[in-house]
Amino acid sequence: MKQKQPPVWWLILLLAILKFLLPFLLRSPVYELQRDEFLYFMQGQHPALGYLENPPLLSWMATISSWLGGGENWVRFWPSLIGAFTLIFTCLITAELGGRTFAQLLAGIAITTGAFLRTHALFQPNILDILSWTSSVYFLLCFLRSQQTSQLIALAISLSLGFYGKYSIAFFAAALFIALLISAQRKILFQKRVYMALLLAVVIILPNIYWQYLHNWPLVHHMEELRETQLKYVNKMDFIKEQFLMTLPVLFVWIGGLIWLLKNAAWRFLGYTYFFVILLLILGSGKSYYALGIYPMLFAAGAVAWQQWTVKLKWLQPVLMIIIIGMTRLILPMALPIYEPTKLAAVYKKYNIKHKWEDQQEHPLPQDFADMLGWKELTAKAASFFNSLPDSVKNNTNIYCGNYGQAGALQFYAKDELFKKKVMSFNGSFLLWIPGNIRFKNLLLISEQMPGNDEELFQHFKRTTLVDSVTNTYSRQLGNKIIFYEQADEKANELFYTAFMKKKKLFSR
Repeated sequence: MKQKQPPVWWLILLLAILKFLLPFLLRSPVYELQRDEFLYFMQGQHPALGYLENPPLLSWMATISSWLGGGENWVRFWPSLIGAFTLIFTCLITAELGGRTFAQLLAGIAITTGAFLRTHALFQPNILDILSWTSSVYFLLCFLRSQQTSQLIALAISLSLGFYGKYSIAFFAAALFIALLISAQRKILFQKRVYMALLLAVVIILPNIYWQYLHNWPLVHHMEELRETQLKYVNKMDFIKEQFLMTLPVLFVWIGGLIWLLKNAAWRFLGYTYFFVILLLILGSGKSYYALGIYPMLFAAGAVAWQQWTVKLKWLQPVLMIIIIGMTRLILPMALPIYEPTKLAAVYKKYNIKHKWEDQQEHPLPQDFADMLGWKELTAKAASFFNSLPDSVKNNTNIYCGNYGQAGALQFYAKDELFKKKVMSFNGSFLLWIPGNIRFKNLLLISEQMPGNDEELFQHFKRTTLVDSVTNTYSRQLGNKIIFYEQADEKANELFYTAFMKKKKLFSR
């Protein structure tokens, strides 16, 4: 087992500050929050032990953001902060594996580029997933070296918090267990205190499991929906190809790290863990970015490997840094929305870069970037119309949104409290927040398209007015419509309530 090196704290903290600031410095101010960020922020306004789509830890952070003012920057604060902590743990793993100053610098730079640029700019569960995988590797390495029970407890807590961040921690835990079982480190699996730590982890996650039980296992429903709408389109070869594309500027770092781990008997189980993670994700039809959490440890190992390989070639070390920075500059327009949409689309067109969305069609911008546009326009138009109505009409008008992005955006960007109070949706966790005694006379519908004649509810209003729509051509919300339905009859309320209760019963016992 190689001798560990002390962390170079001045360097690590400097890199962490850079990592924190980059998303704020590079993103064009034209872009708003991304669709999913609205959902997680609004979950934070309804603190709970679980939600229909995801575990609660990210949403608890959103609760804190709302205490601090709830603006866009307070939402974006968390991915930047979690990214900085991920970098710190990556550098600590590097030191644990024997990496000195150059290695810690290389590992820190590696976690600041590629797909990690975009991931740590978005308020989504992936940030917690990556941090948990990385910190868990660190605490495991510390335990293997020191045999201190405190490190084992830290590992259990890290895995548990990972569970509260994103359920895909199960892929990492399973891969790590199998890797340990077939490696020289299997002896730790026969220590009683390992299972005591495992019991601690189970106790910590029990509240969320109990919440899942009370709500009829929404995780199962969510995974079925994902398989039907997204995961069935995942191509296994594309998954493998994207492992290389996501980390293109630092490909040589993690591949070098994987080779180094497989050659090192003490740490070989980490190399095995990588392969088992990839295998399990492929078998489970996981998306390519689900594997991002496994790369920080490879960056750390690769940094140590390149430190050793360049002992007699010191001039090569700055060359490696220049290569990474140069490659990062080339891929920057793909990683972050650094230009306003027209200019960004022109860059993609110039280099013939295609963007396929979940609808399997090609579009001028990446889906994530297009999902950061059009929300303020939608909110402004819907709120303006709602506020133009007489008070007597507003009080009897509810605002129904077809998806959680629309509902979340309206509640996030609108200023009028009555307007925000009227917003509701059957989509995602918004379903749980609709009061059971809901009734309305008028309905302001936010929908991707006009309801068809086969949608019976909308046939029970006396008058229909198409108010406006989203016109931002680069927005994924292009064409989203604002429709005003007036003077509902009793049947409309009956149909709405029946549909509401049918959906809600799916998530209750």
